[in-house]
Amino acid sequence: MKKNNNQAYKQKNNEFNSRRTAKPTRRPANKKMTAPVEEAAVEEQTDFVIGKHASLETLKTSDAKKINKIFLQDGLKADFVHDVVKLAKEKRLIIQNVPKNKLDLLSDRQNHQGIILAIAPFEYASVDDIFAKAKAQEEAPFILILDNLEDPHNLGSIMRTADAVGVHGIIIPKHRAVGLTSTVAKTSTGAIEHMPVARITNLTQEIKKLKDRGLWIFGTDMAGTDYRQWDAKGPIGLIIGNEGKGLSPIVKKEVDQTLMIPMVGHVQSLNASVAAGVLMYQAYNSRQPLV
Repeated sequence: MKKNNNQAYKQKNNEFNSRRTAKPTRRPANKKMTAPVEEAAVEEQTDFVIGKHASLETLKTSDAKKINKIFLQDGLKADFVHDVVKLAKEKRLIIQNVPKNKLDLLSDRQNHQGIILAIAPFEYASVDDIFAKAKAQEEAPFILILDNLEDPHNLGSIMRTADAVGVHGIIIPKHRAVGLTSTVAKTSTGAIEHMPVARITNLTQEIKKLKDRGLWIFGTDMAGTDYRQWDAKGPIGLIIGNEGKGLSPIVKKEVDQTLMIPMVGHVQSLNASVAAGVLMYQAYNSRQPLV
């Protein structure tokens, strides 16, 4: 019996030692496993300006510290290349020539026209910045308020028109709405560099604060006043609703006066950026009348 116990002990001890000295079957270290995480982290800290017009405007107006790199398509013979090279030398920026498929990948196959800028994330302004801009221009504030707009092309197009008519700034909600992206920048064709955009948490509360600061708030509704009768002089805020749902009920309650755009055709709705453009130019006409 004692002999059997000794044999059993030796057998278990041998098994334990073999397990202890054997090399563990671990997955070998692979540096590539960490690369996607690192690339994702870098991408989160980088935005892209895509296309000729937006890129040139950014190069002309932005601080060099904001621009990380210029990606230029190999062998590109476009007229604007000379201007890009000149601006890059002036601001001591890096130009990296890359194949077209690299630009296709960075732009998610948008029409990049052979150039993409890698820049620091787009900066948001504060509502106070917007008021300060109006004060510096000695004008009554004209603020555009976007109620959960979702399409970046609409936001970019609206920014372009807003810059053209003298809007002092745009307010957008932080959640459930499009923010400043490379698509917005490209569609705005450079207006993003000149138009302050404030991103706030509670749109309804912010509208109440605007009213406390003296703004008269206008929104859109099919039962509203014909926009051609709109007197937009003085400090105003114009709300543009969501592409599909229009103004949210809670926001609509804060509107002082609603406006409607008459339509006599078969289609009884307009794209959000088109409707915004019509109303912004009416405001411009009212605020800057022909003498």
